[in-house]
Amino acid sequence: MERTKLFPKKFLWGGAISANQAEGAWNEDGKGPSTADIMQCNATDLNHLSVEQINAFLKDHNDQNYPKRTGIDFYHSYQNDIDLLSQMHINAFRTSIAWTRLFPTGSESKPNYKAVSYYRNLFKNLRDHNIEPVVTLSHYEMPIKLVVINNGWTSREVMTSFIHFATTAIDLFHDLVKYWIPFNEIDSVLRHPFVSAGLTSNLITKKNEYQAMHNQYVASAKIVEYGRKIDPQAHFGCMITGLTAYPYSCKPEDDMLAQQLRHYTYLSGDVQIKGHYPKSTYRMLTEDLNLDITNQDLKAIATGTCDYLAFSYYMSVTVGTENDVAQVEGNTIKGKSNPYLKQSDWGWQIDPLGLRILCQDLYNRFQVPLFIVENGLGARDVVNDDKKINDDYRISYHQQHLVQLEKVINVDHIEVMGYLVWGLIDIVSSSTAEMAKRYGFIYVDRDNKGKGTQQRWPKKSFYWYRRVIDSQGKNLFEKEGIDHE
Repeated sequence: MERTKLFPKKFLWGGAISANQAEGAWNEDGKGPSTADIMQCNATDLNHLSVEQINAFLKDHNDQNYPKRTGIDFYHSYQNDIDLLSQMHINAFRTSIAWTRLFPTGSESKPNYKAVSYYRNLFKNLRDHNIEPVVTLSHYEMPIKLVVINNGWTSREVMTSFIHFATTAIDLFHDLVKYWIPFNEIDSVLRHPFVSAGLTSNLITKKNEYQAMHNQYVASAKIVEYGRKIDPQAHFGCMITGLTAYPYSCKPEDDMLAQQLRHYTYLSGDVQIKGHYPKSTYRMLTEDLNLDITNQDLKAIATGTCDYLAFSYYMSVTVGTENDVAQVEGNTIKGKSNPYLKQSDWGWQIDPLGLRILCQDLYNRFQVPLFIVENGLGARDVVNDDKKINDDYRISYHQQHLVQLEKVINVDHIEVMGYLVWGLIDIVSSSTAEMAKRYGFIYVDRDNKGKGTQQRWPKKSFYWYRRVIDSQGKNLFEKEGIDHE
C-alpha cells in the first residue's frame, strides 16, 4: 500500500526575513543606529571592526554604501507586501523587532511610541491575513551605543538592557504574537562575534566569545520564563544554525573533526532545551577559560528552557585533514568541497538529504518539535522583458528539500512544526549586504546601490509555492510543470 505523502493540517507554511535586512528607514521616527546600519556591501571583513571604524562609518551619510540602511523599504511598504505575500496562501511569517527602533540607544526606560505603533500594525496586519507572526527578538541588529560603550555582549549591563527590551516587547505584543525566538542562530557568536554579539576587534578572544554566548543563554532563559508567565499559551523556541557535517574520508581523524563540528552545532540546544551545559563543556568554560558563570545563571538556564527547536538549514559541510582539497564556504562556515554535491552561485553546497539527516540527529537528541525557520537558495535572478523571472533552480532547490522533509515527517515520524523559506521576498543579504544575492519568491526591483523602482514582481517560484501549500505538499510529487499565472 502506497503511503500518504502529505504534510500535517496545522503545518506552518511561510517565509522569513529580518528587520535589518528589509525595513530600511534606519534613522526615521526615532530609530537609533545598529550594527547592521554600518554593514558595507561586499565588505571583506564584517567581523573585525574597531571602535574608530564604527565611528567613521556612522559619520558616512552616503546610504548607498550601506544597503541595510534602506533595505527594501518594508517599513513603509509592509501593507502592500503582506497583501502580496498572502496571495501565496502562507500561514506564517517570521520577522524580527529591531532593538534600536523600540529603544534607540538600547537602554531607554520607555519604548519609542512610533515603533510600538509600527510593530502592532505590522503584526495585526499579518493576523488580518490569517498569517501567524513568528518573532525573533535579536537578529543581528544590536545598538551601536552598547557596542562602543559597554563592550557588547561580554557585559552583563547589555544583558540587562536586552532583557528589558525583550520583556517590554512581550508585554506590548503578546496578544498578537504566539511564536517567539529570543536569538537568531545563537551559536553564531563563535563565527561572527561582531555581527552576533557586538564584539569589536580588540575584544575578539575565545574567552570573550564564549562569555558573550553564555550571557545570551542566560538572557534567553529569563525571557522565556517571563514570557510564559505573561502568556502560558505562547511558544518559545531556541534557534541554532543547522549544519550537517560529514568526514571527508573514512580516516578516524576526519570523523573526529566532523564529530567536533556536530557537538558545536548541538551545544546551544543542550543548554537551552536540556537546561544545562554538557559536563566537558562546562569544565572547559569554568576551568580553562574562567568565565563569569554564577549559580544564578545556571538556575535561570535550568528554569527557562525552550519548548521547540528552530533552526536554519542551507547546506552541509565536509571536514578533514587533507590540505590539497578545494575549500568551499557558506553561511559563514568553511569546509572541504564535496564532489557529490552541486553548489549555488555563491559556492554553498546543496544537500537536501542533509536536511533529513540533521532532523534525525536533532530530534533523537532533544525530543522536542522541530521548526525549519530558514531554508533557501541565494541566486542571481534574470528579469525577462515581460518582467517574468523563471527561477526553476530555486523551485528545484525547495522541492528537493521538501521531499526530504516529507520523509522526515511521515517515514521518520519526527514532529515538525513548519517550514519557512528564506526570505520569501528579496531582501538585502545578511552575509554580504547585497541585493544581487536573491532568495525570494517575490522580486524587488532594487540593486546593490539602492537604485530601482522598488516594484515587486512574483517569480515563477511564487506560484509553485502556492500550489505546494494548497495541496499540503501533494504536488511536490506531481510531474506536471509549474508556470507563471
